[in-house]
Amino acid sequence: MTIQEAKTIFRANIAKLKALHHAMGILSFDGATGAPAESAEGRGKTLGYLSGCAYEIETSKELLEAANYLKAHSGELSAQDAREIEVFLRRNEYTASIPREEFVGYVTLLNKADAVWHKAKLDSDFAAFAPLIKDIFATNVRFAKYYKPDQAPYDTQLSRYERGLTMEKTDAFFNALKERIVPLLKKVMAKPQIDDSFIWGKVYPTEIQRKFTDYLLEVITVDRNRCGVGETEHPFTTFFNKKDVRVTTHYHEENPVYSMYSVIHEGGHALYELHSGDELEGTLLSGGVSMSVHESQSRFMENYVGRSRPFIELIFPKMQELFPEQLKGVTAEQMYLAVNKAEPSLIRTEADELTYALHVLVRYEIEKGLFDGSIAVEELPRIWNAKYKEYLGIDVPDDRRGVLQDSHWSGGNVGYFPSYALGSAYGAQMLAKMKETVDVDAAVASGDLRPITGWLEAHIWKYGKLYDPMELLEKAVGAPFDPKYFTDYLEEKFTRIYNL
Repeated sequence: MTIQEAKTIFRANIAKLKALHHAMGILSFDGATGAPAESAEGRGKTLGYLSGCAYEIETSKELLEAANYLKAHSGELSAQDAREIEVFLRRNEYTASIPREEFVGYVTLLNKADAVWHKAKLDSDFAAFAPLIKDIFATNVRFAKYYKPDQAPYDTQLSRYERGLTMEKTDAFFNALKERIVPLLKKVMAKPQIDDSFIWGKVYPTEIQRKFTDYLLEVITVDRNRCGVGETEHPFTTFFNKKDVRVTTHYHEENPVYSMYSVIHEGGHALYELHSGDELEGTLLSGGVSMSVHESQSRFMENYVGRSRPFIELIFPKMQELFPEQLKGVTAEQMYLAVNKAEPSLIRTEADELTYALHVLVRYEIEKGLFDGSIAVEELPRIWNAKYKEYLGIDVPDDRRGVLQDSHWSGGNVGYFPSYALGSAYGAQMLAKMKETVDVDAAVASGDLRPITGWLEAHIWKYGKLYDPMELLEKAVGAPFDPKYFTDYLEEKFTRIYNL
C-alpha cells in the first residue's frame, strides 16, 4: 500500500460515513420537529439499519488498515491529514469496542426514548420515561466499560464531550464557582428585586415572534441561506455541513424573552458551525471541537452579547415595533434590567446568568450518582426536587418542570451538562481577551457585530477540530483556562445591577 492508495481508501470511506450520518441526522431532526407523533417506530427501523451500515464502514478492515498505515507514515502527511487520522482512530477505538448489535440497538433505543420523553414531559409522567432512562444509563455504563475497563465510567463519558475532563476536574470547577456564586446570590436576593411584571399578562403571538427570530438571527450575523429554523419542545441546534445548519426554538406566547434567548443561544452554535474553515469541509475536522467549546460560543452570544445593555438598546426599538401594545410605555433600560434579573427558577434554559451554573450542578451530581449506583432511577424525582430546594431554595411542582424538563437523557447526551457551565466560563475568558483589541460594547451598540464575530472566527471557529479543546482555548486566550474570569464577570455585573 502507498500513502496515496491509503488516502484514497480513507477519504472514500469517510465520505460514505458522512453521507450516512447526514441521512440519520435529517431523520432525527424531523422526528424532533415535524414528524407525526406515531412515526417513531418506522423511523427507528430506518435509523437502526443506517447506523448498522455506518458501524460496518467505520470498523471495516479496509478502513482501519488504511488509517493505521497513514498513522505510521504521519510524518509524510500534512498537519491537517495527520490530525484527521488521529481524530478518526480515537473515535474508532470507542466504536469498535462496542458489539455491532448493541451499537445498533442503542440508536434504536434513543429514537424510542425521544418519542416517549416528548409525551411524558407533556403529561408530567415520569413513570412512563423511567424505564428508558434506566436502559440509557445502563447502556452508557456498559459501553464505557467496554472502552476503558479500568477507568471510572463517568470519567469516560465526560471525556467524550470534553476531552480530558474528569470528575475530579469537574468537582474542582464547580467548587470554585460555588465559592463565589452562592454568597453573591445571597447578597442579590437580599436586595429589592427587579420588576419584570411589565412583560407578563399579555399575549405575544407566535407568528410575530417568528419575525422577531428572523431579526435576531440577522443581527448576530447568521446566514439564513445556510441556516434553517424549526420549532420543537426543547430548543437545539444540529449541523450537517457548513451550508446546512438547523436551529430550533420553542415559542411561549406569554413571554417572548424565552424564545429570544433560545434563538440567540442556538444562533451562537450555528455561527460556530457555519464558519468552520473551508479547507476542513468534508473531513472529520469540520465543526466544533467539543461541547464545552460549542457552549462557549452559544453562551457568549446569549449572555455576553445578548444580555448586554448595548444589545438591548439596539434591539428594543424592533421589539416595540413588533409588540407595540404589549411594550407600550416600557423603556430599554427596564428591559435590560428585566432580562438580567437574578432569581432562582425552575427551568434551566430560562435561568439567569447567576443561577444557571447551579442548575447544571444539580444535573451533574445526579448523573454521577446514576453512574456509580448511589442513585436509583426510581428516586430521581425525589432527589431532583431535594437538590433544587438545597441549591436554589425552590419547590418543584411537577416532573414536567422538574426531572423531565431536559431532552438530553432521551437523546443519550449523558455527561453533556457540565459543558454548559464550562462553556460559560470559557466564554468569559475569551471575552476578556477579546476586549484587549475589540471595543465590544461599541460594536454591539453600532449594530455591526463583525468585529466580535471576526475575532471568534479568527481564534475559534475556523480551526474546527484541528486542536484539542484546551489547546484551542490556550491558543485563543494566551493562557490556561481559569474560571476566575467567569466569577469575576458575574460579581462585577451583578454588583453593578443590584448596587451591592
